Amino acid sequence: MKGKNVVVGVTGGIAAYKAAELVRLLVKAGAQTRVAMTAHATKFVTPLTFEVLSENRVVWDMWDGQESPMSHITMSQEADLIIIAPATANFIGKIAHGIADDFLSTSIVAATGKMLVCPSMNSRMLSNPAVQENITLLRKRGYTVMAPQEGELACGERGVGRLPEPEQILEQARILLSEHDLSGMKVLVTAGATVEPIDPVRYITNRSSGKMGYALARAAALRGAEVMLVSGPTSLNPPRNVKVFRVKTAAEMRDAVLGHHAECDVVIKAAAVLDYKPRRQSKTKIKKLEEIQSLELVRNPDILAELGRRRSGKRSLLVGFAAETHDLMSNAREKLRKKNLDMIIANDVSREDAGFESDTNAVKIIHRDGRVEELPLMTKEDLADRILDRVKKLWKETA
Repeated sequence: MKGKNVVVGVTGGIAAYKAAELVRLLVKAGAQTRVAMTAHATKFVTPLTFEVLSENRVVWDMWDGQESPMSHITMSQEADLIIIAPATANFIGKIAHGIADDFLSTSIVAATGKMLVCPSMNSRMLSNPAVQENITLLRKRGYTVMAPQEGELACGERGVGRLPEPEQILEQARILLSEHDLSGMKVLVTAGATVEPIDPVRYITNRSSGKMGYALARAAALRGAEVMLVSGPTSLNPPRNVKVFRVKTAAEMRDAVLGHHAECDVVIKAAAVLDYKPRRQSKTKIKKLEEIQSLELVRNPDILAELGRRRSGKRSLLVGFAAETHDLMSNAREKLRKKNLDMIIANDVSREDAGFESDTNAVKIIHRDGRVEELPLMTKEDLADRILDRVKKLWKETA
């Protein structure tokens, strides 16, 4: 979001305190962030809080004499995105009907950029027909309106009406501000480890966290692709605008991948699928005995190899990962050849800063024609975009 101008409009609801975290996240993401508040919003959170977080003066009074008479025009028209969070029922009604009676509402009437509205209110207020009609009207006019969350409300009731979490709002903002250069492309990504049960309480798995696969799915969605994510067990939150299939075993991952790969233009296999599973799974917990017990293993299906064999004349791309601790290049090249891939991402997982569970990675991209690109250490989010850049280039070349 570097170089983007974002205005956060804060209205008078109890969820105004969450807007402080949203502003912090926007600034951290590199957006030039300004805050405009309604007078009622200042009763919940002081303007000083947002001034400290945004490092910009907060505007809430059109008549305080410190702003230019045209500030409501310049601020709104310089903004790439205006986020209203929280958006109360009252404020939604005002902007739906073009009412401009304070700085924030006047700015919105004059705005030329994208609009993101985040409703937050009591569930009964939200379900009121007038409020629902106003939300529908905003969507028809091209506003993006996020669905409120369900949970405990400020009034003590449970229901729908909670403001989406700041991280979710930021993610939606990224989607709206991203260049959709992968629009029209269908991408399937696998992520995380698989697990194979030994008995009802034990299993074997590996150290994959799923961070790389989730970063790829998220980046592809931000860039406009239609994304399916087949994920092993992980603690990561799924990206927005991504269809997620949750699996546990290698067999379940195989079924999910083979059930959907034919409809996709690109398959990126970032998951760390277990090569072996126990020959037998006990239906009851295996008790500890004095003698040493052995665990007999059998091979799991090789999903990537099967995808490579199934490739036909249909235009598609197949990308794999090679996580190695030694002989990185020779092992990766052999995997690229044997599994009929278009490119493979080779990384040395013995490195502390580039292996499993880390937030960074340093890889070599090996292409089908033998070309090798060595990329420096970077975040997995940045690496995901680099990989997708190569996918986009290759997709154009195969047109």
